[in-house]
Order: sequence, then C-alpha cells, then structure tokens
Amino acid sequence: MPEAEDVSPQQAWQMLKEMRGTKLVDVRTVPEWLYVGLPEIEGTEGALLKISWHVFPDMTMNVAFIEDLKRAASSDDVLLFVCRSGGRSLAAARAAKEAGLKQSYSIRGGFEGPIDAQGHRGNIEGWKCAGLPWRQQ
Repeated sequence: MPEAEDVSPQQAWQMLKEMRGTKLVDVRTVPEWLYVGLPEIEGTEGALLKISWHVFPDMTMNVAFIEDLKRAASSDDVLLFVCRSGGRSLAAARAAKEAGLKQSYSIRGGFEGPIDAQGHRGNIEGWKCAGLPWRQQ
C-alpha cells in the first residue's frame, strides 16, 4: 500500500487557507462529530467532508469509503484526513492514494491527539491542541 505523508495541524490549516480545492476529510463516526466537535474551516479555501472510515456502533470498515470519497473529491484535490488521534486518518490517506487520489495527507495527532498522563485528549498534539478553530454541535 502506498505510503501517505502526514502534515502537522498547522500545515493543514495553511493549506486550507491558501490552496483552493483542498478538502478536509473527517473520517470519524457520527457520534464523534456530534459530541466531540468538528474542525471549523469557514473562511478558508477548503471544504469539510464527513465520510466515516468505520461504521458506528460496530466499527466495521465503511466499504463505501472510497466510492463516497471519489464522489466528493477529484483527483486534483488536496485531501487532508483527520480522525481522533491519527490512526484512522493515516489508513484512509493510504487507501485514497492507492485509489488514485495522490495528494492525500493525514493530519498528525488527529482532532484530539493522544491521551495525556491525566487520561485526557486535546493537550499533547492534534487540531485542538494547536488552537485551531473548532465547534461543537
């Protein structure tokens, strides 16, 4: 499977602000979007796509992931994948590259990053830790 590069949350933000056709692909599940929050990219050149890598509640693979992605993005788009902490987004970026979407990158640390010493997310790395805009529904 092709290797996918990762980018820092700050690099992803710059790409969204400066590069038309950039898509932020949030691969988390519906409950994560609803209860944890979403990246807020209004005012950038980018668009937010919500396409789950796994299907809640059993967390099986979304067999329509690539099909859904190709309906929402073109091979010319820059695709930035984000999940909770970086694992699903890296797998999704690799799958996208293998499917011919060559400009696919995983956002390092995901939306919330790894768990810290106190058992919390959002304090070590990731979108939230970088202080980038986000919202809860």
